[in-house]
Amino acid sequence: MTGSVSRGSRRKPESGSSHPIRRSRRVACGVCFPQLPDEQFAAQFREALQRWYLQHHRRLPWRATQDPYAILVSEIMLQQTQAATVVPYFRRFLDRFPDLESLAQAPLEEVIGLWQGLGYYKRALALHQAARILVRDHAGEFPREPMVLQRLPGIGRYTAHAVLSQAFDLSLPIIEANSARVYARMFTCAQPLTSSAVQRWLWQVAERLVAPRQPGLFNQAIMELGATICLPRQPRCDACPVAQFCHAWRYQRVTDFPVRGPARTVVQVAEVAIVIRNQDRWLVLQRAPDADRWPSLWEFPHAETFLQESAPQAVQRIAQQLTALQVTPSQPLGHVRFSVTRFRIAMTVWHAWAQKKEITLTSLHHAGRWLKRHQLRCLAWSTPQRRVLAMLDKS
Repeated sequence: MTGSVSRGSRRKPESGSSHPIRRSRRVACGVCFPQLPDEQFAAQFREALQRWYLQHHRRLPWRATQDPYAILVSEIMLQQTQAATVVPYFRRFLDRFPDLESLAQAPLEEVIGLWQGLGYYKRALALHQAARILVRDHAGEFPREPMVLQRLPGIGRYTAHAVLSQAFDLSLPIIEANSARVYARMFTCAQPLTSSAVQRWLWQVAERLVAPRQPGLFNQAIMELGATICLPRQPRCDACPVAQFCHAWRYQRVTDFPVRGPARTVVQVAEVAIVIRNQDRWLVLQRAPDADRWPSLWEFPHAETFLQESAPQAVQRIAQQLTALQVTPSQPLGHVRFSVTRFRIAMTVWHAWAQKKEITLTSLHHAGRWLKRHQLRCLAWSTPQRRVLAMLDKS
């Protein structure tokens, strides 16, 4: 539906295939939106899109099943993550936890361990909690009512509709990043997608377009179009099966949509991480299950530094705050840079010695252990902390 169409060489719609999109008199919260598609438009659009999808879609493992559990696992993993990255994690996860009951009975640490490297670890925690609730309160069955499913941890409107439309053929619309981009271009929505009014309009568009029969197929097709053709950058309009329906393509304005909202302010953060040693053991802390970042994962003590504070001073203060240990800074081991949402974090890693092993933890951490070096590799770590562990291995 999208593509690199030069402004000097517009491709003309084929005779009889033009689908004019009337500009709207529809107003929501003072914002004017394109008119919603009528049934004739919707039927022709669905036919063209689904015909293309059946011939060209990627063969992904979760598309070969109507098991609601497997579909739920894939949808949770696909949040903020590319499909190619998810495939091996999905297969390993289902090999170990083939159904709701096996996941519900598993220790959280084992679930987190299988999730390690996929990021956004709160997804794993929510999926584990949802499985337990489904087994405990619903006899291991998926409720067919979207609002009931949305009460489960980690399941919003999109995820509930995606699972129910694909597993049970319920005619429910979906809106996520790919489908939102397609609709914003197709109907030249002149407002940023982050607007709550635009989100309401997008769901109305999706409700008009979703197929009454095989809605899961249509929902997969619209997402596949956004993921493989209607790309955020360098869209492939020449390969789009529904270009004739696209207002942005017709007027050579594809790259103008979706309209960008205000850029988020990037925040630079300086941190110190401390590899604390006592004799032949190192101290590691397990984050609390309800932590905002990296719940239940293991890490070396780390925190943000203060202005006008030297690195050795930061090492002593952070160790005292997080563990109540008095430590002696030894030497820096290196630097780790990473991003978390809008935060750009530069973390300096220090080695330090502790004379005692008794620790007192804050609410940030659930447990602490003194482990030998070979034992550290058996724990579940976030990606930044695995890089700290690699520095320790090289020291």
